[in-house]
Amino acid sequence: MHFNYKLALIALEQGVDGLRLNPGNIGGTAFVREVVNLAKDKRIPIRIGVNAGSLEKDLLEKYGGPTADGMVESALRHIRILEDCGYPEMKVSLKASDPLMMIEAYRMLADRVEYPFHLGVTEAGTPGVGTIKSSVGLGALLSQGIGDTIRVSLSADPTEEVRVGIDILKSLGLRKGGLTFVSCPSCGRADVDLVKLAKQVEDEFRGLHEDIHIAVMGCVPEGERVVTAEGPKPIEAVGEGDEVLTHEGSYRKVAWATSHRYEGEIVEVHPTGFAPFRLTP
Repeated sequence: MHFNYKLALIALEQGVDGLRLNPGNIGGTAFVREVVNLAKDKRIPIRIGVNAGSLEKDLLEKYGGPTADGMVESALRHIRILEDCGYPEMKVSLKASDPLMMIEAYRMLADRVEYPFHLGVTEAGTPGVGTIKSSVGLGALLSQGIGDTIRVSLSADPTEEVRVGIDILKSLGLRKGGLTFVSCPSCGRADVDLVKLAKQVEDEFRGLHEDIHIAVMGCVPEGERVVTAEGPKPIEAVGEGDEVLTHEGSYRKVAWATSHRYEGEIVEVHPTGFAPFRLTP
């Protein structure tokens, strides 16, 4: 809730599940106490939601602008108000659009209080950069055991925020189940449209709830098995005349097969239609 504490009172009277107060713009201490006392009567938990972009004016002047120290001091002020009212049913968030500032603030407050933390990088941006900033900020804290709930903030469809949040938790081993998807980077060895195929497969199976791993590879690495008419074979065992399964779904005979292990050798490549070049595989 921002700016008008009376709206917070109305929301509490209507029986909301939880209430967020922004210490930077909700009003004076007397107003906050009125909100807290009503929340206490109705046993509705409160989130003290500090935002670097709306810190109290005196803290901005004290610290010369938005800082992790100012965010922590703002949170502690309002934690004390709730404690003085005898109502410890709270959690705290210290959000900033700068992941490093946000990380520092949470780490500092984690050494001072034991209340639950709600994590988030606010105003993170569009899905590309916003996903990166949220992953850095949330991942750094969650990997240290700091944080109880999370919110990914993106300028995108809200369902994309949920998807990114789930993927962050899964990458840290904090959530199980559903699709785990991997695909190799595009390179000169790829013999399929890897980018297109990877997106198609991920989109097709994104809604799975079963614990399943799917990998999309652009080529068959040495040591992997190839489906032949006689059954799977190690790729190095496939020879001339063997019938192998193609991308079109049919079997075709291998016309020629050879192998060589390059170990530090310089190889000259002569691609059709281009100038030759040298490389070390």
